[in-house]
Formats: sequence, C-alpha cells, structure tokens
Amino acid sequence: MKKTFVLDTNVILFDPTAIFQFGDNTVFIPLVVVEEVDRFKKDQNENGRNARHFSRLIDELRTKGPLSKGVDLDRGGKLIISIDKIVSGKYDNTIDLKINDNLILSSALCLQEEGEDVSLITKDINLRLKADIFGVPAEDYGKKNISLDEIYHGHRVIEIEADDLSKFEKNRHLAFDDAEEMEIYPNEYLILQEKGNERKRALGRYSLAKKGIVPLIPMREGIWGIYPKNMEQQFALDALLNDDVKLVTLVGKAGTGKTLLAIAAGLELTINQEKFSRLLVSRPVQPMGKDLGFLPGDVNEKLAPWMQPIFDNMDFLFNQHKGGTSSYDDLIEHGLLHVEPLTYIRGRSIPGQYLIVDEAQNLTPHEVKTIITRAGEGTKIVLTGDPQQIDSPYLDEINNGLSYCVDRLKVEDIVAHTTLTVGERSALSEVASRRL
Repeated sequence: MKKTFVLDTNVILFDPTAIFQFGDNTVFIPLVVVEEVDRFKKDQNENGRNARHFSRLIDELRTKGPLSKGVDLDRGGKLIISIDKIVSGKYDNTIDLKINDNLILSSALCLQEEGEDVSLITKDINLRLKADIFGVPAEDYGKKNISLDEIYHGHRVIEIEADDLSKFEKNRHLAFDDAEEMEIYPNEYLILQEKGNERKRALGRYSLAKKGIVPLIPMREGIWGIYPKNMEQQFALDALLNDDVKLVTLVGKAGTGKTLLAIAAGLELTINQEKFSRLLVSRPVQPMGKDLGFLPGDVNEKLAPWMQPIFDNMDFLFNQHKGGTSSYDDLIEHGLLHVEPLTYIRGRSIPGQYLIVDEAQNLTPHEVKTIITRAGEGTKIVLTGDPQQIDSPYLDEINNGLSYCVDRLKVEDIVAHTTLTVGERSALSEVASRRL
C-alpha cells in the first residue's frame, strides 16, 4: 500500500529536493509550509538558498497541472500542495490552530481520518512528540537507524600470524587478499597484532593501489614542532601528510588534537615542503553564510571571535616551532596563510591549496558537498569536527555533513578518515570530556 508523507517546513529548508526522496508515494505539503518557506527566500544564508531552490522546483512542477490535485513526480510518486486541512470539532480543545506546527499536524490527522497511510516527516522533535500523542506516525528526515559508534572509525585491530608480522616489518609491505571479505576500506588504518601476543604489534595502512598493507609515514623529526602522542594521532598525521590522499576527515571529541594536527601538517606541507601555494583555514560562522552582523570594525575585527580558536592553535604551533618564520602574521602578509569564514566560499575555485575546515559538524551534507566541489587541481581538503557538539537545530550526530561525508566517501582511494578518542589537551580537559 502506498503511503502519504506530510512534509514540515524544516525538511524543505534542510533539503529542497526532499519532495523527490519518497519513491512512488504521495508527498503532501500543507499551504502553511509554503508560506513559512516564503519567509526565508530573501535570506542570504543556506536556508534562503534552499527556499529559493524549492520555489523554482515547485514552479517547474506547476506547469504539469494544478498542484492542489496532485502532479506526477519523475520517480512515480505524486506531489500535492493544498490548503491546510482542518480537523473535526473533537480536537477543538486540544489543538490550537493558530500555531503553524499544529496546522501541519492537523493536515496529517485529516489525511489519516480519510483513510490514508500517513507519516509526518519533520526535524522538529516536539512536533514528532505531538504527532505521537495524536496517533500520527512521525519520522525525522534523513535519520539513519544507527548510532555514532556504528559510523566508520577509520581504523581497526586485526590479528595476523607471527611470520606475516615479521614480513611486514622487513619488507614494509604485506600482501592482503582478505580486504574485500573483511570489508576493509581504502586507506583504513590497521593495528596488526600477532595472534596470541597482544604486546607484539605494528601499525599500517591498507593501500588499494598496492593491494596490501603499507607502513605509516615516519614521524622521527616531528611536524612543525609537535609529535603524535598516541596511535590515533599517528594515523591522523599519516593521512594529513599523504600526497595521494586528497580528502581527510578527522572526528573526535574536544582535546584530541584534530585541529592542531591539521594545521601543523598544513604548515609543514605549505611552508617547509612548499607542496601547496597557500594554507587556507576556515570554519563556519554558524549557520554557514549568516551575515556577520553589526559588530563594529572591519571584516577582520568582526571575524575575530569566530576565528580565535584557529589563532590559538597557531600561537601554540609557532611557539613550538624553531624554524625561520617568526609568526603567522608574516605568513598572512606574504599570502601563504589565509584564515577566513566559509561565508563566501560558494562559487569559488580553490586550486593548489591546503584547505582546513574546522567545526565541520555544523555543516549540512549539501554544504559539505559545496565545499569539496570547490577543490581545484592540486588541492587537499581536511574536515575536522565533533558530531556530539552540534550548534545547528536541524542537525544531529548522524545526519550532519561531516558524518555524512565519512559514511559516503569511505570507499574512495583518495579519501582517508580516522576517529580520535584519546584526549591530549590536558588532564583536566580529558576529565571534563569524560565526566561532564
């Protein structure tokens, strides 16, 4: 039996193409949703762009016939945009129809009373709660039935024979034919442990090109004055310094060193090794594209509160580094280092640069796609973030852009990922991260 999906406004603002994502079922959009979307059309942020995109899509579909009676969608479904359906009098004392959310719920209730198999799709937790109270099935849009722990971690432990471990250490390569059977992904990091001896182990990375396990890039000299403090940081630095890897995703809680390692590797490859023309460090002004407001001063002064965490890491690295560059101000002045928000990245092409995007968990999947598609020839992109620290009301630890990117791109041989769990900032930071 076909279903009818009633869409809330926040679903449209999250994904303007959501109307095409329900197969051969019916998509019903109450008029109040169209009115709410219309209020966002002039905004210069992601919500505004999505509202305008949705309006253009609907205008094209309108040429097929009256939307109030339903028009066919390409995948076999039907779209209906209708005046709000008002429930019968038995709900007069329980549903305040002056509230827009309740009008959407009312439409879903009416369709259900008409015999439709209805599901309300909304990213509003409280509206899903209301729907549950009135017996209307409700779901989050884009939510996967998995937890953060089930997302690809980027590394694992595998047991191998003592002879194989010796071969790996001697030859710096170990042919590995079981990768497909074990679902090991390209550039996945492996802790090779001798069977029956947990203390005997080595670290490696699965190389799809070489059809085997290869050792990590050695870190004897450190990177810009810092050294990896644990295995996870070794994995992260290997991915950050690997010329064959064009996109790196680093996920971890506060204090695990995500941003610090990314910036250190970027400085090493840009300044010391001169493999990139510039290091570009950015982070979203939440939400991405939001006006910087009416703070006094020029654009740099307006950005200072948002970019300060980046400069804190820069200060630390330049205090550790004993090279010839005295401060990051010199690099900025010479055009080798640029720190900016993501506000103006749309439409740009970024060739030959090392691009770090911090706090990427606050981006939508569409925004992450926008950023990655800006990469020109010779550019490397690093996304860092903590999916458990999300500021956007429409995102969660699974459907944010960073987690989406990790899940969708793990099969690509130019992409590497690692999850950092060990806090190294300070004993106090680690205690707070675990206990509070």
